[in-house]
Amino acid sequence: MQRRTALAGIAGLSMLAALPACTEMGQPDIVDIAASNDNFETLVAAVQAAGLVDTLKSPGPFTVFAPTDAAFAALPKGTVEMLLQPENRDKLVAVLTYHVVPGAITSDQLAGQRTRVKTVQGKSVHINGTNGVHVNKSRVTTADIMASNGVIHVIDRVLRP
Repeated sequence: MQRRTALAGIAGLSMLAALPACTEMGQPDIVDIAASNDNFETLVAAVQAAGLVDTLKSPGPFTVFAPTDAAFAALPKGTVEMLLQPENRDKLVAVLTYHVVPGAITSDQLAGQRTRVKTVQGKSVHINGTNGVHVNKSRVTTADIMASNGVIHVIDRVLRP
């Protein structure tokens, strides 16, 4: 079982207490982990509305920069509701897939690095791992939540493509 609760220098921000115990056999996937955590209710609802559940349950591997409910709440009023409307599904898919990178990238691979990484959405995110880890303007608050099909890094802002 591999899980690190936070990056070096970021203490006390672990959300892992609410996550299910993981074992080598039967380790939950990215969707199951997010669905089991009360801090990801908006993210899970958005993934369902976008029709991305099956994709994020597939073998991957994927790296997901997962915004919390607080991150979604910080968006301008009405943004989440607008994105969840069926007629805006393409916009929602674009936003969500901008949070996903092919492959399983752990925090130790990002430490000390500055790089751009192409997302599933097609555009790149800037990752700065020189003082903690930042993705564009968001900060990774909990890193390396290992799933059977990749890794989740919790972020404090919604990324915008």
